[in-house]
Amino acid sequence: MLFGLFILAAFTTEHTIPENDVALGKALFFDPILSADRTVSCASCHKPEHGFADILPFSYGVDSTLTTRNTPSVKNVLFRSRFFWDGRASSLEQQALMPITNPDEMNLPLDQALERLRQSETYSKAFLNIYKRPVDTASLAAAIAAYERTLESTFTPFDLWMEGQEDAVSESAKRGKAIFIDKANCFECHFGPDFTQDEMLNIGIYDGKKYSDPGLAGVTNDRADLGKFKVPSLRNIAQTAPYMHNGMFKTLREVIEYYNNPEKVIPHPVNVSDRLKKPLNLSAQEKEDLLAFLMSLSDKEVANK
Repeated sequence: MLFGLFILAAFTTEHTIPENDVALGKALFFDPILSADRTVSCASCHKPEHGFADILPFSYGVDSTLTTRNTPSVKNVLFRSRFFWDGRASSLEQQALMPITNPDEMNLPLDQALERLRQSETYSKAFLNIYKRPVDTASLAAAIAAYERTLESTFTPFDLWMEGQEDAVSESAKRGKAIFIDKANCFECHFGPDFTQDEMLNIGIYDGKKYSDPGLAGVTNDRADLGKFKVPSLRNIAQTAPYMHNGMFKTLREVIEYYNNPEKVIPHPVNVSDRLKKPLNLSAQEKEDLLAFLMSLSDKEVANK
């Protein structure tokens, strides 16, 4: 996969001048030019074939450095207002720049990133043509964000069912939708077109000991925010395993088992939301139906972007 990215990067840098901001952002997204050792691109961790997420609990940055959280998908971010698990970015433009400078990810100071792009004949021409000025921090962020805004999915079996195609999903998935909304109460957190409204919640994966990532509290320094993480979108959830901010669950079945009785997995959580304090007591069939519904939220166009 990485070798393929090098080929794409070389072709883009030497031969093709992107004609608009989306094409430019896509070229940058797949080009390792923005990492310190020129080995890591955005797509190294946000893999198109895996819903623009990663298949590992933690991704590898430059020098094979492991990230500290699971890579979230950058698909279906057009209407989002918070980014990263701890919600530290409030716009796609902010989000686009942070991995470049992060020591665990691309580890390249922005001034060096900009200079590399200015030295590239292809990129320097592209930024001048599109933004009418040499590349700067704002235009670099704008280009990557412009591409990410195109990564929307709307043709899932669920969407087709909502449009009237009754055979688009199974009867099990239809029952699962009712469980999702009512008995399991997933809809209280996962609602809206993308099944999230960017709420920050502690779902019980924080005990201050084994599970000690502070989440939002690391940004706000407020103890009331300990263990709070951004509620992720459920679109393409079948393609973005492993799950949770720490990648602790390999399958959706494990996720469902966790929510069915969280304290069975993490006995003494700290600051957990009231919504997660009672077991769901789902039957085996209800779990299968809920799984079928979640599987219906994934499309087949992910790898074509």
